[in-house]
Amino acid sequence: MHYMKTIIATAAVAVTPMLAWAEGIVKVETEKTVSGAVDALVSAIEGAGAKVFARVDHGAGAKSIGSDIGASELVIFGNPKVGTPAMEANRLAGLHLPLKVLVYEDDAGKTWFAYENPAESLGSLESIEPDASLLDPMATALKNLTAKAAM
Repeated sequence: MHYMKTIIATAAVAVTPMLAWAEGIVKVETEKTVSGAVDALVSAIEGAGAKVFARVDHGAGAKSIGSDIGASELVIFGNPKVGTPAMEANRLAGLHLPLKVLVYEDDAGKTWFAYENPAESLGSLESIEPDASLLDPMATALKNLTAKAAM
C-alpha cells in the first residue's frame, strides 16, 4: 500500500512540475523576476475582482537593517465573499485571512510564488474541517491566480 502511495505521489509531481509542496506550503515556479511576478499577480488578483490590501517588500526591509535576503515580496489580498464564510465558522480564521502569497527569489536565483494551503492553515481551526467546502474557493483562487501570474 505504501508503495502505491509513493507511485501516486511521484506521478502527481511529474504531472505538475511547476508545483512543489512542503508542510502545507504550495510553491509555483516562474521564469519572471520577483518584481515582474508580483506585478503579474496583482494584475491577476485585480482582474478577478479581488482587492489587493498591501504589498510588503521584505527584501527592502532586510536591506534597511544591512541584511540581504534577496528579492522577496508578500502580497496580501482578499474578497469578502470568499473569506467571510470561514470567519463565520470561526473568528480565528481572521488570523489566516486575508490570503497571502509570498513571491521570492531562492538561493539558486529561481523565482517562486508560495502560499499556505487553506486546508492546512484554516482546516486546523475548530468548526472548520480540512475538507470544508468553504475552503475550496480560497484554494482555487490561490491556485489559479498564481498559475496565471507565473505564465
